Amino acid sequence: MLACAIEAWQQAARLPGNPSSMHWAGRQARRVLDDARDALAAHFAVESSGVIFTSGGTEANNLCLAGVLAERQGALLISAIEHPSVLNTATALCQAQPRDLTLLPVDRHGCIDPVAVCAQIDPSTAMVSIMLANNESGVIQSVAVVGEHCQALGVPFHVDAVQGVGKLDCSLDALHADFVSCSAHKIGGAKGTGALIQRRGASLATWMHGGGQERKRRSGTENIAGVAAFAAALSACDFSSCAAVRDDFEQRLLNAMPDVVVYGQSVARLPNTSLFSVPGMDGETLLMQLDLAGFAVASGSACSSGKREPSHVLRAMGVPTALARASLRVSFGAEHTVEDGEALVQALLRVRNLLQSMAG
Repeated sequence: MLACAIEAWQQAARLPGNPSSMHWAGRQARRVLDDARDALAAHFAVESSGVIFTSGGTEANNLCLAGVLAERQGALLISAIEHPSVLNTATALCQAQPRDLTLLPVDRHGCIDPVAVCAQIDPSTAMVSIMLANNESGVIQSVAVVGEHCQALGVPFHVDAVQGVGKLDCSLDALHADFVSCSAHKIGGAKGTGALIQRRGASLATWMHGGGQERKRRSGTENIAGVAAFAAALSACDFSSCAAVRDDFEQRLLNAMPDVVVYGQSVARLPNTSLFSVPGMDGETLLMQLDLAGFAVASGSACSSGKREPSHVLRAMGVPTALARASLRVSFGAEHTVEDGEALVQALLRVRNLLQSMAG
């Protein structure tokens, strides 16, 4: 968490009132909630009523897909590289209420073809959901082209922008989106806080029933400390230094191990993400050895790490299974330096040499 987010969280956590209460303590909490909602609304260029606070990006994605499909018939279109909170939710919803689910392919770089995607959308389509940037590769998708086409046809368009907030323009107008999902901890806010941003006029059925909070779309007492920290982080997050650190890391990595395969290097990516494979190695084994050396890296998505199945993102990109199993994902933050990247390269080289020596 950013220092300013921790401070905002601590101040809000001391407030005793429930924001739904009418007494003075409740009104204090309500002011913090309203200020945070206004801050997010300004960032995404929507009215304050279009900000629905959630427990994170996963709930925001579930809320959007379930809320839209509850009111519309027709097919659901998503990309084949979506986060599990979209991919698995879409599968479950289409099984519970039978409808066609189309997985839109990506090329070897992990990019959708926006023209081909638009060709599959017609006015009878129930909904389209495509992520702004992939959580494993960092590759940025051409969502605005698809969104503009959806708007012209009156088809709801959702963008999972969890990875893009703070790094890209995620306003609904820029993305031509009706709904955008975001998560606080990706930008230095508190874990367990997120939001679904809704365009005015876009229809969404109730997700959680109860006391009618969040304009009856998501009931439950709001996380005042979490949303205060979210708003603070949104105004202060800065990833501008990450690209230079990431690029230097990848260059050093390729110089040390020329057979390493780095994914998405030739297309637009987020500045802080590096996904690569070390041929002949097992990603999980590399991860554990690097963990012992003090490095926290991932094998695939952080939300699905621990699984032995190779990354569905790399499989969708046509990467062979053995190479997909040899992958690691490294995420850099504003606190990281070129020296950190160099240390990781040296650790990787030592670990690879050690494992190869043990294998004879």
